[in-house]
Amino acid sequence: MRAVKRLSFAAGFLLLASLVAPAALAQSDYPNRPIRMIVGFIPGSAADITARVLGQRMGQILGQQFVIEAKPGAGSSLAAEFVARTAKDGYTLFVASSANITNAAINPNLPFDMVKDFAPIALINTAAVILVVPPATGVKSVQELIALAKSKPGEVLYASTGVGTAPHLSGELLSMRAGIKLVHVPYQGSPQAATDLLAGRVTMMFSPASAVISQVEAGSLQVLASAASKRPGILPNVPTMAEAGMPDFDTSIWFGLMAPAGTPRDIIDKLARAVREAVTSNEVVATWRPQGIDPLSGGPEELARHIQSESKRWGEVAQAAGLKK
Repeated sequence: MRAVKRLSFAAGFLLLASLVAPAALAQSDYPNRPIRMIVGFIPGSAADITARVLGQRMGQILGQQFVIEAKPGAGSSLAAEFVARTAKDGYTLFVASSANITNAAINPNLPFDMVKDFAPIALINTAAVILVVPPATGVKSVQELIALAKSKPGEVLYASTGVGTAPHLSGELLSMRAGIKLVHVPYQGSPQAATDLLAGRVTMMFSPASAVISQVEAGSLQVLASAASKRPGILPNVPTMAEAGMPDFDTSIWFGLMAPAGTPRDIIDKLARAVREAVTSNEVVATWRPQGIDPLSGGPEELARHIQSESKRWGEVAQAAGLKK
């Protein structure tokens, strides 16, 4: 009888092991096929540059190809919703940004939740945002731009990378603080917006530095200020918005890597280690820095805290600006 019990126990154990082993193996040999990295903005944007440089280095670290896919629209909300609904296996990741937080601040009824529907992996980088105008405007300072807007209420158009993005809220914040009326013109990404700015179809833009730095260096665009709390390393002579007379003005863009909620923790940790190694590598830093992009350090817990802090800050701005739906 004891022999029969031992055999029954052994058979049960083997059955349980056969069920558990494939799942454990699937995670222990991760990744064993290419990984998709979803971006919510068009190619050439700061998000796209971030993903391509990061994906290439992470592919070298993890031994698998990272495929960058752009799903632009609704200020990166379309891409976020897509990733939130995909398999929780670590093979589809999302390059989240401050745009997703500002979007949620404006529209709390989005079909996904950045906290509940995603597992944070790591902070990636921050991209300098600068206020630029075509030289033809004759404007050479923030105060001159404000004076122009006051003389032509409702006629000064500003471009952004989409409704609810940091460049959009930067314009709204300037309107609110300076007591002026600017007209918002949203685009799917910074390259399209910059094209219309250069053509004079819009008057101004809060732009990721990476999207316009070549035009700035060529003299095709005039930089008025940095929208970050400190001067960007790439443009050390450009004043901050605070220095230009707009205190407590910080609308810099940041990026973080996320996976669908429920992705196994060992996969999250493996990806977080790869991000940390990638963003501190000399080749990644050397590629990002000339474009006004600086690496950030922080794993899952740091990204989660950052999202919570940013959600509170932008929620207050959206409420004060009357943008909340």
